[in-house]
Amino acid sequence: MTETARGPPMTKVLNLDAPPGITALKRAKRRRPGLLVANAVILLLAAMAVSTILTNPRFEWGTVGKYFFEIRIIKGIGVSLGMTAATMLLSLVLGTVVALMRMGSSRLMATVAAAFIWVFRSIPMLVQLLFWYNLAALFPTLSLGIPWGPRFVTFDSNSLLGPLTAAVIGLTLHETAYIAELIRSGLLAVPDGQRQAAATLGLTPGQTFFRITLPQALRVIVPPLGNELISLLKATSLVSVISLADLLYSVQLIYAKNFQTVPLLIVAAIWYMIITGLITLLQQRLERRLSRHTLIPADRAGKVKGSEHSL
Repeated sequence: MTETARGPPMTKVLNLDAPPGITALKRAKRRRPGLLVANAVILLLAAMAVSTILTNPRFEWGTVGKYFFEIRIIKGIGVSLGMTAATMLLSLVLGTVVALMRMGSSRLMATVAAAFIWVFRSIPMLVQLLFWYNLAALFPTLSLGIPWGPRFVTFDSNSLLGPLTAAVIGLTLHETAYIAELIRSGLLAVPDGQRQAAATLGLTPGQTFFRITLPQALRVIVPPLGNELISLLKATSLVSVISLADLLYSVQLIYAKNFQTVPLLIVAAIWYMIITGLITLLQQRLERRLSRHTLIPADRAGKVKGSEHSL
């Protein structure tokens, strides 16, 4: 018997970090000249925009730097942030109540909640601010007491409803209508089987809501709620029409005296972008924290896929 000659055993080198599909995708991208042209055009336009912004003397960046930390602007930022925080907290509480009323078994409460949402989503925010600021023209005095009976406490509307109070009321009612719908959509996204399983385990309705339903609903609620918070921050600029010294109104007071309109508007725009960027980062961190039990991190997902290809 003759022994057949055998060559050295062939070995297959597996790359767990780079699956074959990714390598093929990279090669396909290299063969697409249209993508390279589009990237070059985008970079060229971006460079032209940056060059125009930095070299145009009419932007007056020196004036922007001079007033960027001006004390009146810093105080205006504090007013805008304070209104945003107070309005969002009140809207979350009231919005949760309205959403639960809307989903409740009582037809009367559901109808009242639906009417509230319809009214305050229909009226523009600017109209609501002006209405609450001028409420004294409709009700010169506000009182607490028994309907068609004695009054226990009476308030003067002009002294009670100042610009800040009117702004918080108008913003809160407007935001409550939107947040109620966000919360309702998040609660409806949780399957009924979760609540039925909790009832089988003997959990009370309150325990089911706070331990089972709400944690799952937050994953649906948080992304649009972050967008609503950013929209609310920008909407606080509307209170300048009722002479409340927020960020925009503080800027307007300054450029009304020195006539440096464009540089001071740039100051306001930069501050709004900075605050919005910080809110976006906090929103992303909160989303990752809420999804940590449901999503696989990107680096682990790549290793898992690579190991599957190697089998």
